[in-house]
Amino acid sequence: MQTIRRFLPLLLILLVGSSFAQNCTLRIGTNLAGPADWGAEWPFVNIMKYSRNWITFNSEWVAGGENPWDTGVLDQIPLDENGYPLELPYTVAGTETTQVVRTVWANTNTLKEGIYTVLYDGDGQIEIDFDGQILTNDPGRITFQMTRNNNILALAIMESTESNHIRNIRVLLPGTENTYEENPWTDEWLEKLEPFKGLRFMDWGQTNNSALQDWEYRPQMDDFTYTMNGIPYEWMIEICNLKQADAWVCVPHEADDGYIHEMARLFRDGLDPSLMLYAEYSNEIWNWMFDQTHYLFNNGDQGVEWPERIVPFIQNTLDIWTEEFAGQMDRLTRVVGVQASWQDVSNRVMFNMAPGTFDAFSPASYFGLTDNGYAALETLGSAATAEDVLLWAREAMLKESWIWMQDQTESIGQALDIPMIYYEGGQHLTPNPFGSEQPYAQALMDAQTHPGMYDLYIEWYDSLATLVPEGDSTLLMNFSFISSKDGKYGSWGVLESQFDQHPPYRDSAPKYQAILDYQCERSSRIEDATHYPISISLDAAYPNPFNAVTTLSFQLDRSEHVQISVYNPLGQTVALLLDNPMQTGIHHIRWDAGHLTSGLYIIRLTAGSVTRTQKCLLLK
Repeated sequence: MQTIRRFLPLLLILLVGSSFAQNCTLRIGTNLAGPADWGAEWPFVNIMKYSRNWITFNSEWVAGGENPWDTGVLDQIPLDENGYPLELPYTVAGTETTQVVRTVWANTNTLKEGIYTVLYDGDGQIEIDFDGQILTNDPGRITFQMTRNNNILALAIMESTESNHIRNIRVLLPGTENTYEENPWTDEWLEKLEPFKGLRFMDWGQTNNSALQDWEYRPQMDDFTYTMNGIPYEWMIEICNLKQADAWVCVPHEADDGYIHEMARLFRDGLDPSLMLYAEYSNEIWNWMFDQTHYLFNNGDQGVEWPERIVPFIQNTLDIWTEEFAGQMDRLTRVVGVQASWQDVSNRVMFNMAPGTFDAFSPASYFGLTDNGYAALETLGSAATAEDVLLWAREAMLKESWIWMQDQTESIGQALDIPMIYYEGGQHLTPNPFGSEQPYAQALMDAQTHPGMYDLYIEWYDSLATLVPEGDSTLLMNFSFISSKDGKYGSWGVLESQFDQHPPYRDSAPKYQAILDYQCERSSRIEDATHYPISISLDAAYPNPFNAVTTLSFQLDRSEHVQISVYNPLGQTVALLLDNPMQTGIHHIRWDAGHLTSGLYIIRLTAGSVTRTQKCLLLK
């Protein structure tokens, strides 16, 4: 095992690389994490929108009673149209005493410490508990100090007057009371979101297991929280317009035709016409862990085999979007999602769609672990390390994921002459079985911030870029933006915190750093900049492929001793191009490879503890 590990940083050698980051062959957007009180992504300065649904509890302690945390009688308390109780305390038959409500945020470790402000309309009494300590309490306005002591914050409505009930509660992050109306977005979230030029709203819309059917009951801007029904479409449109980012939306699987028409019109009329809109029916409708798959199986034509049975649902949705975008089809990309690892299912969906009614097909582009990898980790148990995980993840990338992507390209993309885009992608390092406690869980989490993860991401992106026809580009939606590490259900975020993580990201967030370094604007931005580079990087050789002579460019954000070596596919050194101290700035080196044979070569730059690699092809 130790011998194998020594070669983990080497690049994938089965594919030919070129200047993908420079010509935007692979454009990277991101899925946004869904609204959750236990999450780590806080887009709104008003965190009330990410609070948990109300929990009912006794209005006073009952001596000798059970006094449960949640009495479970919210359905018996009258609420207004936005979800606020009309009167509290409220008498509910069968409970120990009158009832009041609380909400919580169960991950304050990812929130800012400091002084929060609570604003509200109406008459009544609000209490703050656990990690919040009230500083001032005036009608309609409360301030409290929030610290990360218990990893939970609670807000309770203890009294609410029936004639003027408490409503429109805003719980504002420190320093935002005077600006939240004109700027509802968290500055740190916007800053970290900047590199992504496309946003997929699958989780924002709570697409998986959605119960939405009628347009009347879609999420509304004034809902007291968005954690129950999802974030309103209006916010999706606003953030895309603000960021000038393309939008990818998912239509709820039970939505009736009226809902689909209204949704299409809202995005058609609200989204900046210069932005692209990607429309997809639901999400992973072949994945049996989701309600939508069972719904389609049970409600589709029982005389038609599965998965062909799901095709009419996709077809109907895309046809409605086509109707609504008549005359503006250049703004719309109609997407059919497929299953990356099961080519037969993908084929039987795609080849039963009506020709000309879709614009792209979309598998996920994950790499995870093979059966051999899981067996190795199970043998190692708690002794497994991040390096073990990355070693087996790379094996899965080469032996499974890459083969699946090639099959999808050949079987569908080339056969139908349509682009392959990716609705999700990145590492998929979860235990086996999914959701279980395994002794190697810590290694799965440690791998997320190991330097080798950066190399795997760059390697994977370079590989996917080779599947794109020359002169074209494609879109990959990273999964996901910000979330905490988890050894049971996966560590999906490329960041763990929007408040606590800062550049340089190579050590704390290598997945995010890989995306930053791969963005297509990177090279031109560095070349045109009037300031020094902000990282150490090695650009792809130009020209590439080349005949005898090519030029290498690299950037240094600090002075370092730099070594640039060239290897053949066997890992043998064929040239030492540089081995000198170098100053901060942009540098270029000419490489004459006229004495070498045609083939693939690997260029490695080492600057201090930092290593960067590129691939190039010599053709004579």
